[in-house]
Amino acid sequence: MYVYDDYDQRIVDQRVTQFRDQTRRYLDGQLTEEQFLPLRLQNGLYVQRLAPMMRIAVPYGLLNSAQLRKLAHITRHYDKGYAHVTTRQNFQLNWPQLEEVPDILEELANVQMHAIQTSGNCIRNTTSDEFAGVARDEIEDPRPYCEIIRQWSTFHPEFAFLPRKFKIAVCGSLEDRATIHSHDIGVELVPNEEGVIGFKVLAGGGLGRTPMIASVITEWIEKRHLLTYLEAILRVYNLHGRRDNKFKARIKILVKAMGVEAFREAVEKEWLTLKDGPSTLPEDAIEQAKSFFTDPAYETIDGSSAEAALAAQAERDPIFGNWLKRNTVEHRIPGYQAVTLSLKRTGDAPGDVSDRQLELIADLADKYSFGQARTTHQQNMVLADVRQQDLYALWQELQAAGLATANIGYLTDIIACPGGDYCSLANAKSLPVAEAIQARFDDLDYIYDLGPLELNISGCMNACGHHHIGQIGILGVDKKGEEFYQVSLGGNQYKDASLGKILGPSFKQDDMPEVIEKILSTYVDLRTEEESFLDTYKRVGITPFKERVYAKAD
Repeated sequence: MYVYDDYDQRIVDQRVTQFRDQTRRYLDGQLTEEQFLPLRLQNGLYVQRLAPMMRIAVPYGLLNSAQLRKLAHITRHYDKGYAHVTTRQNFQLNWPQLEEVPDILEELANVQMHAIQTSGNCIRNTTSDEFAGVARDEIEDPRPYCEIIRQWSTFHPEFAFLPRKFKIAVCGSLEDRATIHSHDIGVELVPNEEGVIGFKVLAGGGLGRTPMIASVITEWIEKRHLLTYLEAILRVYNLHGRRDNKFKARIKILVKAMGVEAFREAVEKEWLTLKDGPSTLPEDAIEQAKSFFTDPAYETIDGSSAEAALAAQAERDPIFGNWLKRNTVEHRIPGYQAVTLSLKRTGDAPGDVSDRQLELIADLADKYSFGQARTTHQQNMVLADVRQQDLYALWQELQAAGLATANIGYLTDIIACPGGDYCSLANAKSLPVAEAIQARFDDLDYIYDLGPLELNISGCMNACGHHHIGQIGILGVDKKGEEFYQVSLGGNQYKDASLGKILGPSFKQDDMPEVIEKILSTYVDLRTEEESFLDTYKRVGITPFKERVYAKAD
């Protein structure tokens, strides 16, 4: 993973000193709320319903055990003993005290972490695949290019005050685990007709009030042109994006208003002024970025023997075998496996992780995964490099800590924003709905019979829970001061991305488990033997689900 040099450390330390003085002046009344607003946003600090909320950057979801221990310390001493993993692979603190935020930033700087550009109208944290570098379907490791984009975008003076926040994701595998189609810019590593790896670039995706799937702006560019092409897109957006209405300020609105062809032409015209200029990536710059992501000291393991031993262990202990099947994936190195740690145990808020769990994950990372861990946009965590012979011991330790719920990719692996329990923007609570659904469907045999199924919950139209691209999406809405929930079906976050379609009128909170029950029973009645939920929905459409859910009781 990337390690700071002296220049990086100096920048982060200076930012801490700067914000400490800004906070002091605000608390002393020398800065108004309006003056302090952009300063705190530049340091990841929001004012929420009950307390400030602080978002901590985790570049492309990668962090080491020392950073995990520091996060555990911070949550214990400056918060209420837990942190929240976000859909952008960052961490959030929900209860920091404003006067202590500079101290938190100083603590973070001591382990090469910060909160810079995790809020505000700038380029946010670049995200990627949680299995980057280890996935068997990987074309090329996307992390070096994420790091290049991170360095280029951090403190970029031209893009510090964009019309609206801006999000970039990079995918390097056949399966899109980075959700590039729902980002302002999506970057995909692809070969051209000659087999040379370059980039496909998409723009204009996004969720929120006006959800849209990104459009392809260029099918392929050389790697050396990555930054100049991104810069061209951002210049067109910065020049033409709306600033008079924040609800129409995202690049997706501009792409739609101009039309994809006109937008593409504007980007190509701008790119002619940038192509082969100072931001062009020489080969040695790309190689330097790759040097930060070399393989750890993998052992040479007989893959067949390791697989056989693991299969025998799973047969002896079926509960372990079930977890193995649901929460681990194949690794490109024989004898290794990548493990997802579920932060979705029933009764816990989705994505929350306690200080003690963070410390344990740090210990387990040191013990089993070369001292590194990852966050996922599904609000879980990953140990990416576990020897197959260590999986049973790891599972036992995860079980004891409540981190081994065998539900990854299934109904109860719910994505949910913090909702009205914390967020001042939310129309409704998300967490009680998630908990009620998890409690209603606590029979693992039943959820396995349903097959992989994604359920996403957002507390408002800002869509932090990505409800638009959930196969089942739930949106909290306000009706004359009361909380209601709108349901959508058919969303898809992968390469054949689609937005969910609203089922019909919204429901009260207490009705939601029953509504989900009716949707699932409809699916079970209509599916063929091999169909997933999304397959069935695409075949039969929304009408049968609507008829079942809204049917009058006899």
